[in-house]
Amino acid sequence: MKRILLSLAVATSLIGSTAALACEGDGKHQASLEPAKATVADVASWTKAKAVTPIDANGKETRSSQGVIPGAVLLTSSSSYAVSELPADKNSKLVFYCANTMCSAGQQAAKRAMENGYTNVAVLPEGIAGWKQAGQPTAKPRS
Repeated sequence: MKRILLSLAVATSLIGSTAALACEGDGKHQASLEPAKATVADVASWTKAKAVTPIDANGKETRSSQGVIPGAVLLTSSSSYAVSELPADKNSKLVFYCANTMCSAGQQAAKRAMENGYTNVAVLPEGIAGWKQAGQPTAKPRS
């Protein structure tokens, strides 16, 4: 029993010091790097008003078969795209998306934008599949 209690005490002290290390750095916590979630209706309204830049984090095959949101910026990679692929204004409203709710590429790309100083970032969790299912228009991807 003493051995179990000692193990728990050691584990607790290690977890506490690890959590403290995770919060060190520039004062930003990981939670602050979570983009907002947007609905298809939100994005449709914003695109109609030209108040957002959709950012497509899909690969070439998905874009070819599903299309893209009209006017979308097509990232070269969801994880290692050049930040210069995004609009220069870091206060621009950006909505990242990928294939569907099972895909995390849009979320990953959005977090990368936030890590690089973009402040008005959201993700469309339903992706291009949800966009199409809602009857929204798509465009053929530009080469």
